[in-house]
Amino acid sequence: MKLQDKLIQYFDAGYPIIYINSYEEIKTDLIIKSAAGKRTIYEWNDATLYCDFENKNTHAIGELTLEETLNKLNNHDELDRRMLVLKDAVPYFEEPRVVALLKDIALRIECGLDSCIVIVSSVVKIPKELEKYITVLETDALSEIEIMDIIRNFCSNESITVSDSLLEKMAIAFKGLSEFDIENIISSAVARDGDLSIASLDLIFEQKKQMIMKSGILDMVDVKETISDIGGLDNLKKWLEMKSKVYKNINKAVEFGVDMPKGVLIAGIPGCGKSLTAKATSTMFSIPLMKMDVGKLLGKYVGESEENMRRAIKLAEEISPCVLWVDELEKAFAGIGGDGNEVTQRLFGTFLTWMQEKTAPVFVVATANDIEQLPAEFMRKGRFDEIFYVDLPSEKERCSIFRIHISKRRKQDLELIDIKKLGALTNGFSGADIEGVVRETIESAFGSGKDSIKTNDLIEVISNTKPISVLMKDYIERIKKFYIKNNFKKA
Repeated sequence: MKLQDKLIQYFDAGYPIIYINSYEEIKTDLIIKSAAGKRTIYEWNDATLYCDFENKNTHAIGELTLEETLNKLNNHDELDRRMLVLKDAVPYFEEPRVVALLKDIALRIECGLDSCIVIVSSVVKIPKELEKYITVLETDALSEIEIMDIIRNFCSNESITVSDSLLEKMAIAFKGLSEFDIENIISSAVARDGDLSIASLDLIFEQKKQMIMKSGILDMVDVKETISDIGGLDNLKKWLEMKSKVYKNINKAVEFGVDMPKGVLIAGIPGCGKSLTAKATSTMFSIPLMKMDVGKLLGKYVGESEENMRRAIKLAEEISPCVLWVDELEKAFAGIGGDGNEVTQRLFGTFLTWMQEKTAPVFVVATANDIEQLPAEFMRKGRFDEIFYVDLPSEKERCSIFRIHISKRRKQDLELIDIKKLGALTNGFSGADIEGVVRETIESAFGSGKDSIKTNDLIEVISNTKPISVLMKDYIERIKKFYIKNNFKKA
């Protein structure tokens, strides 16, 4: 049901306080006005104070503070058959007198007063005393059809032609942005390029990056890594390739009856390509990568952490399609199922429920070194599409990893190096160990004034390197037994 329809229903039903979570005040004003019908609407905001809702004329009514406004309306029955829209009101919810007046008005509405208080704010902060009387609503995100109409109207006014395929790509890319943002980005693209093209998608990506940066609860990761940067993990790469076809053709996939992929849990030994895979997934799917740091979600006020988690999920869905990377999952939800604190348990519950029920094109890549301590709920079918176990690389995979890292830095030296010999000498080395060997060899060669690196240079560094299989022997043996016992698919 659309926001306007919900408002009409709630106004008619006599709901005392409606809280609209929105940062688009102009759009929200139009919706409120349309839903209110013939009801008279007043407004209070921090700039013009008590004013007329439609023209913001403050002189006709009088300049009153929020407390004075509520007191005046409550004492003189001026709210009968009228509505009051409150903006910039959240800071005043710390004032007991303001909360008491709102509660008294809500009680009178429940007893028959024909009125409604509408709070409009970009943040949701509800005093405990008012929870019973408040209904929270959110503005509707623009649908793809609505976005296409906005683009078409702009192009028609500017005499610009846009192909159907580009129109569809732009509509998907624009998801989560407001009409104001969309029109500004289109204007910028036309001013820069003279028309709309695939290059215009860069501006959309940048705007979404700004949204995420300003939110402070998610990070957008600039990605250069591709699937060719990953040595080995062939099963995982093939599986991701299949999922990428859905994300590259979302509308066609949905029409065909394909369920939206939920995501993947990649667990295993540190330094073996889990984080690299998360980044490469974003490139493969041709969608942005966002990273969730659960530590950033934790707030100091009661309920703030849970609200931050809901905001993070909502933001991810608004700017979808995207990849949402949750790194070091076991640390993010440490202590769940034991004596962990209640806040972390509630965050875990919110995230798990969303994973189970989500239909938005947000592909979750969760990476973990050790998930043995996490509850079984994470491993249950329906949360993730698949769970992969990343082991230490095989000899063939080690050769591939050496080739990748040497090619990145000294491609001209590849013919001087016996890759097979290096692969055979590095049993028990992780991908990160191998990269470290290559980096150290090249640095040492440069410092010694050499023109190239050769096999013996690399072997010398290998002989002085203790791999992760030696440094963390007991830990690796323990987690390998756990992953094998639980029949996780080998990456």
